[in-house]
Amino acid sequence: QVQLVESGGGLVHDGGSLRLSCAASGRTFSSYAMGWFRQAPGKEREFVAVISWSGGSTYYADSVKGRFTISRDNAKNTVYLQMNSLKSEDTAVYYCAAARNVAFSRLDYDYWGQGTQVTVSS
Repeated sequence: QVQLVESGGGLVHDGGSLRLSCAASGRTFSSYAMGWFRQAPGKEREFVAVISWSGGSTYYADSVKGRFTISRDNAKNTVYLQMNSLKSEDTAVYYCAAARNVAFSRLDYDYWGQGTQVTVSS
């Protein structure tokens, strides 16, 4: 069982930066791939980024590539999402999630956090 708690969301101006954190409980955190998803009002939850259990592999949605960076610290049971050059279309609730393997579909994730709101004002 893995419990996830996101933090770091907030209101930022267009072009600004935020760093999201996701703290995990459970001794098996380091065996899970960790992903970030987001959901804007009226839209489906979409993949943002994923990192392998070791941190050696990372993948990004085209819409965030070059602007967002996913990382993890297994000693701290935490995964991060550094978001730079934010745009109004990045406004959404951001969720972290845990999966047994690197995955891009939300259906492949076993555990989810409660989400944190990111609002980018233009």
